[in-house]
Amino acid sequence: MKRIITSFEHISIMKHLLKWTLITIPVSLLAGSVVALFLWMLEKVTVIRWQHPWLLFLLPLAGILIYFSYYFGGKAAEGGNNLIVDEIHKPGGGVPFRMAPLVLLTTVVTHLFGGSAGREGTAVQIGGSIASWIAKKLKLDKPDIKILLMTGVAAGFGAVFGTPLTGAVFALEVITVGKIHHKALLPCFMASVLADITCKSWGIHHTQYAIAFKHILTSADGGFHMDWQLLISVIFGGVLFGLASYLFSELSHTIKNYAQRWIAQKWLIPFIGGMIIIALTFLLGTDSYLGLGVDNPNPNAVSILSCFRAGGASYLSWFWKLLFTAITLSMGFKGGEVTPLFFIGAALGNAVGMLTGAPIDLMAGLGFIAVFAGATNTPIACTLMGVELFGSENLIYFAIACFTAYYFSGHTGIYSAQRLGFSKLNGAPEADGNLTLQKIRKARLEKNKKNDQL
Repeated sequence: MKRIITSFEHISIMKHLLKWTLITIPVSLLAGSVVALFLWMLEKVTVIRWQHPWLLFLLPLAGILIYFSYYFGGKAAEGGNNLIVDEIHKPGGGVPFRMAPLVLLTTVVTHLFGGSAGREGTAVQIGGSIASWIAKKLKLDKPDIKILLMTGVAAGFGAVFGTPLTGAVFALEVITVGKIHHKALLPCFMASVLADITCKSWGIHHTQYAIAFKHILTSADGGFHMDWQLLISVIFGGVLFGLASYLFSELSHTIKNYAQRWIAQKWLIPFIGGMIIIALTFLLGTDSYLGLGVDNPNPNAVSILSCFRAGGASYLSWFWKLLFTAITLSMGFKGGEVTPLFFIGAALGNAVGMLTGAPIDLMAGLGFIAVFAGATNTPIACTLMGVELFGSENLIYFAIACFTAYYFSGHTGIYSAQRLGFSKLNGAPEADGNLTLQKIRKARLEKNKKNDQL
């Protein structure tokens, strides 16, 4: 009897894998190809902006263009990543296919004129909209739509950063804080790997990062060895990385809420945001905090790559990038948050290294992944990202920094539609799988307001 059950069970498993392999292939090929086009366009417009700095003065007008692009053609697409997360939890109207071209073009416009934004959000929306379109064509039921949307997220993320394992786990981990959806494990892994291969097949090359510091856990006699002073520095850095994640998330939500409340003419929101970015750029006298920030032709500028060496960032570089990005994305411009979070984390890690005497490149790398972990509530995916980007020699420090940042970022995040599966605090009243981070934040603000009145 057991043999019969086992035989039929494995036949079902084979059918399940064959089904999702066939469904995942078109999602991955399309997502990987469109992400490749997006990355190529992003590289071209970034070079154009470097060559023509005056384009920054057109950023407010670009903001108006982006607003009306969504006003007349966007409809539900304005929901962005949060719409995809909502659709995964409760499939309904679906993710509009127009989201892919809209977010691609408006993100390119944002970067061309100097907005401080990233690329992950765009890639995830490209993957999600393609997956939703294929789900409609195949007339899938709701459980299968959920899985296919997650494969779209994995495909977009894995392709845009060249980190297929991270992309798969990110798609599983980002949906609900404290839970991983194992049902979509293999489809997400297949999608992320295939999309990454597709993207690279188009000739796309990702930035290479390196940490020269290598930590050896075992001594010559085979005993366990730990640099306790360095460990303390890593934990201290993890706390700061988590607080930076919290600050970025809260500041972004606050700016967006007040802009919507105080500015009656909504097309003026991105216009004013663009004017603020211009003013801050001239106030600081540098273009370091515009665009992606991965690199910069000016050897004196701050960039992600410069943060991996001593003197490559100031003590406040992380804050300025945080402010520029929060204003850009909260006031109507398009793009992702993750690459700016890499910048914020690497710059803050550089400062922590300078303060504590810890290896600068190690602390920059830890900040790179840990601020991202705290802001997205995905510590496992970000630990794996550390391995995929920097190698496995410092894995234990990657995990310590990411897990610490995850806890110290609190119950907040850049994706307000995330559900809370498990509270970060035992017995906390907000531990409810049906609560979104947006609702938790609203309840917290109302509670603080009542306490202030008392």
